[in-house]
Amino acid sequence: MKKLMLSSAGLVLIALAFLAFNLFASLGLSNARLDLTEQKLYTLTDGSRQILRELDQPLELNFFYSDAATKELPVLRTYAKRVEEMLKAYQREAGDKLKLNIIDPAPFSEDEDKAAELGLQGVPLQQGGDSIYFGLAGKNAEGLTQVIPFFALDQEEFLEYELSRLVQSLAKPERPVVGVLSGLPVNGGFDMAARQPTPAWMLIEEVRQLFQIESLKADVDLIPEQVSVLLLIHPKQLPEQTLYAIDQFVLRGGKLLTFVDPFSEADTQAEMPGEMVLDKTSDLPELFKAWGLRMVPEQVLGDGSYAMSVSMGQGQRPVRHAAWLSLPKKALDQDDISTASLETITVATAGILEPLEGAKTQFTPLISSSQYAMPFDVKRFGMLQNPEELIRELEPTGERYTLAARISGPAQTAFPDGIEGQKDGLKQADNINVIVVADTDMLTDRMWVQVQDFFGQRIPQPWADNAAFAINTLDNLAGSDALISVRSRGRFSRPFEVVERIQREAEVQFREKEQTLQARLAETEQQLAALQQNDDPSKVLELTPEQQAAVQRFVQQKLAIRKELRDVRYQLNADIEALGRTLKLLNIVLVPVLLTLGVLALWLWRRRKHG
Repeated sequence: MKKLMLSSAGLVLIALAFLAFNLFASLGLSNARLDLTEQKLYTLTDGSRQILRELDQPLELNFFYSDAATKELPVLRTYAKRVEEMLKAYQREAGDKLKLNIIDPAPFSEDEDKAAELGLQGVPLQQGGDSIYFGLAGKNAEGLTQVIPFFALDQEEFLEYELSRLVQSLAKPERPVVGVLSGLPVNGGFDMAARQPTPAWMLIEEVRQLFQIESLKADVDLIPEQVSVLLLIHPKQLPEQTLYAIDQFVLRGGKLLTFVDPFSEADTQAEMPGEMVLDKTSDLPELFKAWGLRMVPEQVLGDGSYAMSVSMGQGQRPVRHAAWLSLPKKALDQDDISTASLETITVATAGILEPLEGAKTQFTPLISSSQYAMPFDVKRFGMLQNPEELIRELEPTGERYTLAARISGPAQTAFPDGIEGQKDGLKQADNINVIVVADTDMLTDRMWVQVQDFFGQRIPQPWADNAAFAINTLDNLAGSDALISVRSRGRFSRPFEVVERIQREAEVQFREKEQTLQARLAETEQQLAALQQNDDPSKVLELTPEQQAAVQRFVQQKLAIRKELRDVRYQLNADIEALGRTLKLLNIVLVPVLLTLGVLALWLWRRRKHG
């Protein structure tokens, strides 16, 4: 009876201790967080802290969230809690420099009118029903307002970046100026085939949110002084005066990001209906030579390891395109701020960069191929019909080729004698800062983002980090690195390298056996058709017993081959499914068993120790 009383008292004490701990945690540890994620996804980055510490004027953030109207939307409520916690973390870091208001705009209230007036997006729950609000409006001491109209549920990985960008744009309203000179319709154009205008590239929309864009004409003879960074995209056949303007801009300390290409698939102006594809190349050979590098002429990079799978149309299996590459983290320079922590960059028919012998500048590769790569002649892509041919032709050289590089150090002018009318320009610079990328297609929407229309608002859904790379680079070149560490968190994808390797091996085996079976099937069908052919269609076909037996044999053989072909296709994913079952077994059975055995071992050890 005494043991029972002691046991009951112990249970009561445990229950009281549990309640006391929860009460203490809710009151005294409400702001405490333990972030066990690998990249500290729920902890403010150093970049965000720097932005908040450098606030020199008070800011006000109004978080509009329809709490009462979203009782039946658990997914949205969970994300809203995440946004609220992040905003409170910003408030704690900034102290009295940041005021946070959390507002639940009831239907037909003044708060709802205020949300709509500020530009927040109200989304109707149902036809004719009330709208819900889930956005943020910030205001600085001068009355400037910046908003996030609606926190898209599938954009949570960019939450901290969007918040920090809004805070910085309020704290420092004067944005760096990026001069854009492009030979491609990055600001929108007109689709002759569809007979309708095309929108601006999403990359330009992303850049416009961070920088002030100044568009430059192809015949510009002087880069304006207010331009911090010059962005060149497909600089094709630029006149001498423009090349000289770029040369002088770089020598006087201007920063340059340029995208050139041996074969720009986005350059549709180089295509004539019913004719051969004209020149799609862009290059800056004179300037590159002065800066100590070159793009290898008339060569397109192919890579068997990083080749993308592309669709060949409905009903056809995808094939790997050796010149369309999905470059993983290990292909990116992890020591450079432009590429650090990015996950994937995709390119199409990219070129090859290499340093010149004896150059005084430093050539730092930012994006590189695998060792299973080789150059293809650019003429190979003018009339390419089946990308699978490239994989069969691929003979890796074992060399890792450079697709993007940073150029720094002392440089000479490319025009030592000046040009006509301008003879007294700069001749050299102690240090230049230029980044060259040998691909323009990576900037097009199709290579990195899916754009959805959300009640008239274009919502980007990135599946690669192409825009992040470009914006990180512009940020870095413009001298603003506070947002870099936030945006460089990338997309946090964890590629299944073992699964990808199994898929590649299985694909090779599948292709070889499928071709053999398809050949056998075609031969069998041909023999069957020959037996069933009737020379006189007006007469009923009569077969001898031997011919009937042969027909039946060929029909059975045809069915057997088709079944074998199905089995081959089924076996394509067999190894992957086996790996998945093994992982499930480890997670569902083995781990709990090990934990249970560990607890039992600890209990037995304590019992023996006290026994």
